Amino acid sequence: MKLLLAFSAICRLIVAVGLVTMGRPTTTNELTDTTTSLNLTLSVNPADLAAAARDFGGTAVSEPTAVLYPETADDVARMVRAAYESEAGWAVSARGHGHSVNGQAQVPGKLTGVVVQMSRGLRMGRPRTAVEGMYVDAWGGDMWADVLRATLEYGLAPKSWTDYLYLTVGGTLSNAGISGQAFNHGPQISNVLQMDVVTGKGEILACTKEENSELFHGVLGGLGQFGIITRARIALEPAPQRVRWIRVLYSNFTAFTEDQEHLISLHVEPARKKFDYVEGFVIVDEGLINNWRSSFFSPQNPVNISSLFGGAGRGGGGGGVLYCLEITKNYFHSSDPDTVNQEIETLMKRLRYIPGSEFTSDVSYVDFLDRVHKAELKLRSKGLWDVPHPWLNLFVPKSKISEFDRGVFKGILGNKTSGPILIYPMNKNKFDDRVSAVTPDENVFYLVALLRSALKGGDEMHTLEYLQNQNARILKFCRESGIDVKHYLPHYTTPEEWMNHFGSKWGQFKRLKMRYDPRHILASGQRIFTPSLGGNLATS
Repeated sequence: MKLLLAFSAICRLIVAVGLVTMGRPTTTNELTDTTTSLNLTLSVNPADLAAAARDFGGTAVSEPTAVLYPETADDVARMVRAAYESEAGWAVSARGHGHSVNGQAQVPGKLTGVVVQMSRGLRMGRPRTAVEGMYVDAWGGDMWADVLRATLEYGLAPKSWTDYLYLTVGGTLSNAGISGQAFNHGPQISNVLQMDVVTGKGEILACTKEENSELFHGVLGGLGQFGIITRARIALEPAPQRVRWIRVLYSNFTAFTEDQEHLISLHVEPARKKFDYVEGFVIVDEGLINNWRSSFFSPQNPVNISSLFGGAGRGGGGGGVLYCLEITKNYFHSSDPDTVNQEIETLMKRLRYIPGSEFTSDVSYVDFLDRVHKAELKLRSKGLWDVPHPWLNLFVPKSKISEFDRGVFKGILGNKTSGPILIYPMNKNKFDDRVSAVTPDENVFYLVALLRSALKGGDEMHTLEYLQNQNARILKFCRESGIDVKHYLPHYTTPEEWMNHFGSKWGQFKRLKMRYDPRHILASGQRIFTPSLGGNLATS
């Protein structure tokens, strides 16, 4: 049973273990004076601390002083306000489902700090759907799977998704929230109508594009630096009921990317003249045809995958690599099947995939959106989910994607990898320039996501050290080749790297930090700013 203590118990713990903040003792009086009256639900249970010390990446471990389980936004605000007003202060990091990959939601190093577990201990009820307003109000710790279930009761659903639904609303909005719908509806941060945010001063501010606009745009894609999202109002649309799910194979990278770019250019067209989802993935290893992300192809599939894979390296233009285009068409039970088929046929006619490589499945809308979770359950049953994930997610400019293909897919990766490699384009004009999220300076750019898993034993190419070194080689290749990639879910360790990442947005980003989190209390696990504890305000 969890040992849940009032915050005064934390003060007693500090006496016992002599915690140190920024090289300076945090005295009992300093914390007691500012926190004994808060009556917040905290845990110092070793199991809770250990859980908060790790994330999906499995490579960064940093244990907090305590874990807060908030029941309201006011609980979050009181915790942050106490840290801000305390002479000694402490760091505060919001944690959702723990799906970060480099310790971004942790309290780093030897800092005294509290992790706010947003996805547990809440008594605020379910996401609230407004049918007439076509929106849903969700707690920042709600998972998108819960949002989907709540809105489907009214025949509605959010417009933009991530591939995996067991992520929290606040977590994806602090980054961008992207998937194959982004070319059409934009990322999830482009579909937010309103938010409640707890700033680094402990204020609860409502914000929209018009009210507290600077904070609204700064928080979206802001990596948790300016506030903790406690409520988000998300735009909805009528929820489709069925999905025609199509995959086709390419051996020619140019044909593959030109077809993807053509399909996302149709975003201006009416629904009947475009697909609803456009993604793709790279196959450098035949064994990945049926991995967790690409288990779509079945033994009954008439496509001879082995022969195609072999041909890719013998005049097929692929250099031993295949590319899979993944597209969907949404429809309703009331839709005319012949009309749906005709719309798909018209869109497919001009695509240049390998003849005979088309594979189609018809599934429910929910089953399509929940596809990765189903694969997760299979991997968990085999003990292959809770392993290190040295993921590398990059935004690559359209003008450099062919060079990236030659140097990485056909070069550095060789013919072995240990997880899916996603690749699909997005339209820059679907990202609001005012948000903090950073993308390449071209009208079209690609997400390249190397979603690898490190395994102990067996092939050296699947070890954590090998994959991390390979990631470093990929980034070095990009630098030396002049490919100006932008990291999605970024992880840097120096101020210079962060300044380069944000580019022209850095000045505004830094100014917002000083305004809304002047002591740099929030999201210190991102390692962008150093918390200024011990009574002083940060100066940079």
